[in-house]
Amino acid sequence: MDGSGGKTFRLGIDIGGTFTDIVAMDPEGRIVVKKVSSTIEDYSRGIAEGMRELLAENAILPATVDEVVHATTVATNAVLEGKGARTGLITTAGFRDVLEFRRVRVPELYNLDYVKPPPLVPRRLRLEVRERLGPDGAVRVALDEESVALAGERLKREKVDAVAICLLHSYANPTHERRVAEILNGILPSDVYVSCSHEILPEMREYERTSTTVVNAFLGPLMQRYLAALKGRLAAEGVSRRLSVMQSNGSRMGVAAAAHKPAYLVESGPAAGVIAAARIASQSGLKNVITLDIGGTTAKTAIVENGTPAKTSEYEIGAGINLSSRLVKGAGYAIKLPFIDVSEIGAGGGSHVWFDKGGLLKVGPQSSGAKPGPICYGTGGTQVTLTDALMALGYINPDQLVGGALRLAPEAARRAIESRIGSVLGASLEEAAYGVFRVAVANMVRAVKSVSTYRGRDPRDYTLIAFGGNGPLLAASIARELSISRVLVPPFPGVLSAVGLLVSDSAHELVRALPGNLRDIAPERISAGFDELGEQASSALVAEGFASETVRIERLVDVRYAGQAFELTLPVDGSGVPETAAIERDFHDEHQRTYGHKAEGEPVELVAIRVVANVPSVGLPDRLVGRDAASGTAERRRMAYFGAGSGQVEIPVLSRVSLAGRVLAGPLVIEEYDSTVLVPPGSTVSVDERNNILVSMDARP
Repeated sequence: MDGSGGKTFRLGIDIGGTFTDIVAMDPEGRIVVKKVSSTIEDYSRGIAEGMRELLAENAILPATVDEVVHATTVATNAVLEGKGARTGLITTAGFRDVLEFRRVRVPELYNLDYVKPPPLVPRRLRLEVRERLGPDGAVRVALDEESVALAGERLKREKVDAVAICLLHSYANPTHERRVAEILNGILPSDVYVSCSHEILPEMREYERTSTTVVNAFLGPLMQRYLAALKGRLAAEGVSRRLSVMQSNGSRMGVAAAAHKPAYLVESGPAAGVIAAARIASQSGLKNVITLDIGGTTAKTAIVENGTPAKTSEYEIGAGINLSSRLVKGAGYAIKLPFIDVSEIGAGGGSHVWFDKGGLLKVGPQSSGAKPGPICYGTGGTQVTLTDALMALGYINPDQLVGGALRLAPEAARRAIESRIGSVLGASLEEAAYGVFRVAVANMVRAVKSVSTYRGRDPRDYTLIAFGGNGPLLAASIARELSISRVLVPPFPGVLSAVGLLVSDSAHELVRALPGNLRDIAPERISAGFDELGEQASSALVAEGFASETVRIERLVDVRYAGQAFELTLPVDGSGVPETAAIERDFHDEHQRTYGHKAEGEPVELVAIRVVANVPSVGLPDRLVGRDAASGTAERRRMAYFGAGSGQVEIPVLSRVSLAGRVLAGPLVIEEYDSTVLVPPGSTVSVDERNNILVSMDARP
C-alpha cells in the first residue's frame, strides 16, 4: 500500500486504556494497522507518534490522508478520575439540590455502606436565580436579571472554568436560559465554557437533564483543549483535512460539534466496535449476534438483533461498571443521551489479580493499564494481572506481543504468580494461573448474560463475535459456559473498534419536547416539528462538508401510556404528515414486545419528537486481508495448560493464513499482529470466505 497515484486514505484512531489503535484504509478497502501503547499523560502524543510510524512503514504520504475519525476515552476518564473542569450550576430557585436528590436507586440493594458519588458541582457552586416556567413553556415568574448578575459575579469570584445552565421546563421554552447565558457571557471571562440544557438535552426530567448538562460542562474545557491539541498534532504531521469524532450512539460528528457537546462522546470506542461487528455479521448472513470486546482494562458486550445494535438513552458515567440494566443504577452520573447499549465490567488483560478479605480470588476491576502495565511487559508493573496468567498458561507468545514491538519478561511474571497466587492457594504455577483464567471467564460470562439472559434472550440462539486484544483469547471459554455453539473472530480483531470508525455513519440527532395526548396534537404540528429539526440537523452535516443530497432523515417519536414514567422510542415511516393512529398502533405492539403486555384502551401520550440526519459511510470490503504476525504459513509449537483434566500439552501455533481451506481440532492458538485466538480442547476452527475465523463449540473435551 502506498500513497502514490492520487490515491487517498482514511484513518481510524481509537484510544484505549492500554493501547492506541490506528487503522488506514484505501479506497479499495485494503487495511493496514498499527498498535502502540497509549500515552496517558498526553494521548495526542501517542496518536501522532503511532500515525507517523504507520504512514512511514506503509509509504503513505501524509497529504493523501483525506479524513481522520477518532474515538477517545478522554471524556470517560475525566469523570472517572474527577479531573474535569471546575464547574458551576445556575438553576431555578428551589432546584439547587436536584443533583443531590438524584433518583431513588442504589446499585447494591443490600449494601448498607453504599455511598452515592458526590455531585460534580459542589453545593457552594450551585446557584439559584428567580424565574419560573410552566411545563407548557408559559412564563409564570419573569426572569430576575439581577439575581443572574449576582450569581455570575459569585461564579467569577470562585474562578470556575465552566457553567451549566438548567432552568425548570426550559425544554418547552429556552428564552430564559438564553438570556442567562447572555448575561453570564458579559460577566465571566471569555474562556469560561457555558453549557445550556436546551442545547444539550431539551427533554423533560429535571435530574437527568441537569446531570447531563453538568457532565457536558464538566468535560467542555478539557475536550476543547484536547481536540485542539489533536488537530495541532495532526497538522504538524501534515494531516490537516477532515477530523471527525465518534459518538456514543455509533455515528460520528465533526470536531466543532464534538467540542460543543462532549457528553455525546462518552463510550465512543466501544460503540465503534459494535458498529464494525454488526457490519461483519450482516455480511456473513448473521442476524443476531452478541459482541464481546475485551481490551486491557474492561470487557464490553452488546447485542445486535436483525442487524441493528440495541440502543438506550439511560446511561451512567463513572459507575465503574455498567450492566446495561434499569435495575442497576445509582453508582454514577446520569447521561440521558443516545448510547449503543453496552454492558461493561472491569475485567481486561491488565486487571489486577487479588484476594478479598474472605480469601476469595478476584480479577479486576482495578487495572494496571498501559503504565505500569502487567509484570510480563517489563515496564515496571508489580501487580499480577490476567495477562500474566495468560502468558504463564502458554496462551500468548511468551517472548513478544504486537508483532514483536513489545518484548516480554515472562520469568518475572511466573515468579510473581507462583509466590503471590500459588502459595496462597496451595497450587502449582499452572494451576494458579488457570484459576485466574477461570475467574476472569466467570466475570465476563456475567457481562454477556446482562445483554442476553437477563433480558429474556437465550444466548444459544446467538453467535458470539469476539474482538479486542483479549476477546479472542477468552471467547471460546465464555461461549462454552453459555452453551453458545459458534464464535466468530473477524480480521483485525485487536483493532476492530478503529475499523468501525471508518464504516460508521456521520449523523446528528436532535430532539424536541412535544408533550400531550397523541390524539389531541394536530399531525401537522408534529410534521412541522420534524421538518424544522430535520433542517437543523441537515444543516449541521452540510456545515461539516457533506453534500445536502447525501443526507438521509430518520424520524422518531417518544411515546408512553398516560401516567407512565418512561417512554418507548418508535420510528415514524414516510416524510409527510404522520398518521397518529398508526403511531398509536405501533406503540401498542412495541409495548407488547418489550414488556409482554399492552393496554389498547388506555390513552397514549406523545413526549418528544426526534430527527436523525445521517450520511452513510463506505461499507466494509467483502474480505478483509492484512499482514499476519506469523512469518509465512510456518507452524510452530509450544506448551500450554488447560486444567487438571488435560494438563500440559504441546499445541500448534498457527497464522490465519495457514488455516485457509482447513478444519482443525483444538487445542491450538492462532497468533496475529494485534491479537491471539485460543481454540481450546473439544472445539474446531476454520476460516470462512470472508477471512473470519470460526470456532465451533459443538464438541466437549
